[in-house]
Amino acid sequence: MTARATTAELIRAKRDGAALSEEEIGRLVAGIVDGSVSQGQAAAFAMAVYFRGMSCAECTWLTRAMARSGTVLAWPDLGGPILDKHSTGGVGDKVSLILAPVVAAAGGFVPMISGRGLGHTGGTLDKLGSIPGYDTTPDVRRLQSAVRDAGCAIVGQTADLAPADRRLYSIRDVTATVESIPLITASILSKKLAAGLDALVIDIKVGSGAFASALETAGALGESLLAVAADAGLRTTALLTDMSQALGHHVGNALEVFEAIEFLTGTRREARLHAVTSALASDLLVLGGLARGDGEGVAAVDKALASGAAAERFAKMVKALGGPADLVEHPGHHLARAPVELAVAPKTSGVITRIDARAVGLVVAALGGGRQAIEDLVDPAVGLTDVRGIGERVGPDRPIAVVYARSRGAAEAAAAALRRAVSVGSEPVSPVTPVLQRMRLPSAT
Repeated sequence: MTARATTAELIRAKRDGAALSEEEIGRLVAGIVDGSVSQGQAAAFAMAVYFRGMSCAECTWLTRAMARSGTVLAWPDLGGPILDKHSTGGVGDKVSLILAPVVAAAGGFVPMISGRGLGHTGGTLDKLGSIPGYDTTPDVRRLQSAVRDAGCAIVGQTADLAPADRRLYSIRDVTATVESIPLITASILSKKLAAGLDALVIDIKVGSGAFASALETAGALGESLLAVAADAGLRTTALLTDMSQALGHHVGNALEVFEAIEFLTGTRREARLHAVTSALASDLLVLGGLARGDGEGVAAVDKALASGAAAERFAKMVKALGGPADLVEHPGHHLARAPVELAVAPKTSGVITRIDARAVGLVVAALGGGRQAIEDLVDPAVGLTDVRGIGERVGPDRPIAVVYARSRGAAEAAAAALRRAVSVGSEPVSPVTPVLQRMRLPSAT
């Protein structure tokens, strides 16, 4: 096939449903980075892909080109596999804060490139940004030093890491093309390939608080991610996990860091959060050759937690990236909590039968704990604690949650919205299974 001579011809071809060549996609990605492809042209390309899709080969070529559009990290002589996890995002999802040090304690090295929250979902970088002094955007040298010293480092995407993805994503965000499965696939995997990984596990959230509200959509995304990762030579598995309710006890940036520390130190571990974290971490240890099967992987996770090694790794990571050395010992001294506290009692006593998880996330965003535009400031101190889940009994002495807000008015508005987001009935209901499905290619370990 003869390559189209101009960007306009390339966009027209994709608009009309034609397949693009590897050379054409590489040229387009290079143009997005150097500016020779205009924002309007990049937006038109994204819209063409949204409507026409991409073959697996095209998506692989796009992923590889975006991964190579900037620095590709190398990790010589670490003595262990380079591993990572990605989540499609949810409400109360602080798995990354726990999983990275757990995997590091089990012998892996985790350079985790994470993002900020937008809309109803919380971002891992916003959570870490609530830690005083923590550098969420270190240069490559500091990132590599932190990974070498602590075994893990959770940071943001730097300007020179997959810059084509960063620029294309900002265009997708304002052109209603975020939901394109090929573009999601390329965005996720390009950053992971640029990080120099040996293996990756992907957490695809399903439910009212997730990008994918239906199993069918989540499954299609999982199949795309697994196929393209395999073509790119990256060992990967995907888990579909429940996001029909908040994950864990707390929702809000500093509050979620506090809960992650409680989890790591064994003070308190919410069962659903434990199940999801253990499943993802054990899969990653198997992929990285650090465990010979699921049973051995789960045992390694339990050992990392019970021994205190995972908590130690978290503390080392925080210190290496500029945070307080005693955060794990004294989290209450460093993590802000808003001054107004309000327990949210239900209108009637009973059992929680349904939760609109997206609405719960929006409650925290309205308090100031989230953003509607990427430049919005986030208040790390607001949020919800002791959030009850489906199947739990609530009443005057067992509130739906406790709100932390900056003012009484904001707290009362949050309480009213939270009551609307939760349905309470009289009949017992079964808790929702946290891990819905494991997805592996037939050849995966």
